[in-house]
Amino acid sequence: MFNGFERTSSGMRRVCSLLIALALVLLILPPAGAAVMTISAAPDQAHLGDVITLHGRVTGVNTIAVYLFLTGPGLDPRGVTLENLNVPAGRGLFTTAPVNLSDGRWSYSWDTAIILGNLELGTYTVYEVRSPLDRLRSSQEDFAKTDISFLPAGSPVTESPSDPVLPVLAIALLGMGRASLKMRSRD
Repeated sequence: MFNGFERTSSGMRRVCSLLIALALVLLILPPAGAAVMTISAAPDQAHLGDVITLHGRVTGVNTIAVYLFLTGPGLDPRGVTLENLNVPAGRGLFTTAPVNLSDGRWSYSWDTAIILGNLELGTYTVYEVRSPLDRLRSSQEDFAKTDISFLPAGSPVTESPSDPVLPVLAIALLGMGRASLKMRSRD
């Protein structure tokens, strides 16, 4: 009887570890057919006049372009185009970035030295939307965003990881592997 209990306990541990792994995978992966957008800025800390590369990926929807706009200190709360900070986003006025149809990736080089309007020191948010709607008319499911901080001239710029999801995923998988090994070593 005791021997049967050990087998049941061992089997339960395996089932529990499988359920935990499945739950983590389901949390990380989007539902089938759901549109997922990502955006990153490199660098995410810069000086006024620097070139910032915005890049990301769109999956779950076929589109030829993403629409980009900016919010931040002294700007229209609806968002503005990246080329002209005096033009509110919306009504057909956006910065666009073409999407590679084979893998959904896109990239845009934003030269902050050649824009109309004035950027101030501080933190700005760049939005990526899949439909030409401004910030006030977009739902949270329809956009992705990233922050860029503009620092005073001469101050050091520190680089942060471009995709924070990958380290978290690696740590989760490593933890699941270690837990699985511990459970196997007890059997």
